[in-house]
Amino acid sequence: MDQRDENDMVVEDCQNGVYLDLFLHVSLVPAVLITVVLSSLQRRANIQTIDHKLPFLRGRFAIVIPLDTIGSLSNRWSYGFAYGVVSYSVLLLFSETYVPFPVPKWAKALVYLIGALEVGMVNFPFFACLSTPFRTVGAVLGILYSMSWIIVTVWDTFTCPDEKILGNRKIIVQWPCILSLVFLLGRFFYMLIKGVRIQLELEPPDSDEMVDKHQLKHVKRLLRKTSDDKGHLSWFQRKVYEWDPHFKFPNRIIGTAIVSVIGLYAMTLADYSVSSLVFGQADRWKDTLKHLVTSCNQTQAIGLVPELEEFIDVARKTWLATTVFASLNSLVYILHVLACYRKHLKRLWKGEKSFIPDKLHTAKSATNLTSIARYSGWQVAFTMWGYLIVHFVHFLVVLLFVYVFVIPIKHGRAVSMLKSLGTVILTIGLVIGTFILQMVLVQIFFLREKLSPTDKYKPLAIDNKKAFDCFNYFFFFYNVVMGFSTCILRLIFSVMVGTWLISRIDRTIMQRGYERMDAGYRTWIGMIIADHYHNNPTMVCFCQLLISNTLEKQTTRSYVTFDSTAADGSVNSRAKRRWALFYTLLRNPHLILHRKHHLSSAALNLPAAQMDTAVRAWVMTSQLQVQQSVLLPEIIVMQDDDC
Repeated sequence: MDQRDENDMVVEDCQNGVYLDLFLHVSLVPAVLITVVLSSLQRRANIQTIDHKLPFLRGRFAIVIPLDTIGSLSNRWSYGFAYGVVSYSVLLLFSETYVPFPVPKWAKALVYLIGALEVGMVNFPFFACLSTPFRTVGAVLGILYSMSWIIVTVWDTFTCPDEKILGNRKIIVQWPCILSLVFLLGRFFYMLIKGVRIQLELEPPDSDEMVDKHQLKHVKRLLRKTSDDKGHLSWFQRKVYEWDPHFKFPNRIIGTAIVSVIGLYAMTLADYSVSSLVFGQADRWKDTLKHLVTSCNQTQAIGLVPELEEFIDVARKTWLATTVFASLNSLVYILHVLACYRKHLKRLWKGEKSFIPDKLHTAKSATNLTSIARYSGWQVAFTMWGYLIVHFVHFLVVLLFVYVFVIPIKHGRAVSMLKSLGTVILTIGLVIGTFILQMVLVQIFFLREKLSPTDKYKPLAIDNKKAFDCFNYFFFFYNVVMGFSTCILRLIFSVMVGTWLISRIDRTIMQRGYERMDAGYRTWIGMIIADHYHNNPTMVCFCQLLISNTLEKQTTRSYVTFDSTAADGSVNSRAKRRWALFYTLLRNPHLILHRKHHLSSAALNLPAAQMDTAVRAWVMTSQLQVQQSVLLPEIIVMQDDDC
């Protein structure tokens, strides 16, 4: 039997389609060729030894980066949909059909490592064609590569409509990948048109400045007077989410969110398929048990069959209902993590680090930088595992609710249920009432009066100390009993909250002081700290000002080189200074009166020479002012040691 028929949950064989796992292996060749072409166009920043041995390379064959994971804010959604294409390749990586030959169990880890490298290389052109500075070439290669993937994927999807992946029809699983490929194809066409327009000088090239417009607007907003704009916000912005037009999520965060959503979608489909098989098998076992009980005429066991049928029916409906709630819960968490990322970064920009545990303030730089590489993969894994765990917890809670409240009412046992519920509520009410009674007694009898009528609370000063000691003694025995139940409740609440927040990588599920044991939370803190140090808008704008001022100074000093021989530094520095002095005095004649020989002539009381120099300076200044009013721009005066 073919290996494809062994696991119906993965892939059912289809003779008319194209196996995408085989196409994934074949795509490795064009992916390598595209990478070599883009690398041959890229120039290295520094001259290497190979450039002296092979001068015809001219510094080419540099490393092609797929995307800037730290500071890039351009093509964010394009990179996000490129991640969407990768998500389906990851599903193929973990399928049984990916490995064409059987391997021993001990070698599976090595096979997955090699497979991960292959998947990364196959999807490398999608990212490299977006990030390459050679826009036209990258767009053409990206169009060809995306078109080939779209043709093969669509052909494989529609020629085998009955073929199933994860227990569902292929189109249901593959449409996010097809949508991502179509989006990338449109993006590459846009890049090609824009590149051609730039080459034809119909459109200006993109700016190379490190600061983006939203970062500049953020800094300008900081320099303005603060104003309260809460009154102009809508209800959605005040209560649900207040967006900031001066903040942009980096492409790494956008891509992680898209892959998390696609992974959640695939996990929900797999969950639904597996649950259908499990409950179908349970129905078959129930029918078998019913047939055996009927054939053996076991009257005592006949009563168990209706209860089993009821349990299977309730469990099936409960599982399907909680599937929707668990999916929505995980989707809200994905969006909430984005909001927390923005909130935490803005708090760091303000210099506020109180929300970070003290033990994580002094983390190593290597740890923080490594967190950027770990975050995306861990966030996707946490989302998928969190969905399964939260779904199971929701299932247990709803199943308990149904058997405590719904089933008794359905079978006419509402009165007994209300009696039991009343007993439980009364017991809990007495415990809570006793706890509140202790608080009231302490507030009334064992605290001194307020120091000022405007104080909100009484001061922490004991009154009636002897009575308070008796109060502690008699309530000691009751608090021991109440402590047992409180301890159990503490454990239950801790497990429930920890389980509920298992997919929230931005919050720790450990107690205070043990945050370092939470690897996911440490990754989150290290990631936002690294982003803060590299993408702080104030810092980026400051660096841009430094670079702009440096380039401006280099531009203003370019008048020193009047001919081509002066630029290579071979001209005598004294000649350079004389040229600079001549040009400065020519454009600023009033400085002539401040030269050394003119000041020395004034000290020797030589009025004729001084008057002659002053008249010439006045005439030159007048002529210069007339010329400047018509043609000449403002001149920056260069100071020289010989002036």
